[in-house]
Amino acid sequence: MKYSVVTFPGSNCDHDSYYVALKRNNEVNLIWHKDTDLKKPDAVILPGGFSYGDYLRCGIIARFSPVIKEIITFANKGGLVIGICNGFQILTESGLLPGVLMMNRDLKFICSHQFLRVENNQTAFSSSFQDKQVIDFPIAHKEGNYFIGRKGLEDLKENQQIVFRYSSSQGEVSEDYNPNGSIDNIAGIVNKTGNILGLMPHPERNAQDFSGSGDGNILFSSIEKFIAARV
Repeated sequence: MKYSVVTFPGSNCDHDSYYVALKRNNEVNLIWHKDTDLKKPDAVILPGGFSYGDYLRCGIIARFSPVIKEIITFANKGGLVIGICNGFQILTESGLLPGVLMMNRDLKFICSHQFLRVENNQTAFSSSFQDKQVIDFPIAHKEGNYFIGRKGLEDLKENQQIVFRYSSSQGEVSEDYNPNGSIDNIAGIVNKTGNILGLMPHPERNAQDFSGSGDGNILFSSIEKFIAARV
């Protein structure tokens, strides 16, 4: 399959995503934020980092990059889009995902390994996981506190849009295992049609044997399985 990885000024995980996708025998293109040609991908990755230095607020300036218009068009046609960390922030600022990412509860940058529980393994991004499987994706963010209003949260639950929650190593979901204050321990969500995923943790940073469990490979496997079935 074919990935396009978008690079913004300040991105620092674009080559991580590029390398992981390439190592999995995919065709991968790096797309500059001023480009208007996505190179006909099967999936687009908006990587982590600090686009435009997170000036004003995270993701808001990147939202006006020329490439975003193309990504919105691509997504509206059913194309797969995954936003990781800063990419998640850009997706919410672009209106492609509901909610907002705010400053962490403790107002500090967090960089650590983090356990997650898989809440929905019926999406294009999670079908290779087991239901309620506990996985390990690193986190590295200061504005990863996901918030959405009461009605929005009800909609996420009703439509099964919550894909990952922060948890203990045993899969317990509680405030004790919430690293940033995110509402309902939410770590990752999809849109209503299920073709756009945003998550704060970094699957691409744990997709190699030398980086830990390799759990990130399962997410990429899910995407590739979905595309293969669609083709």
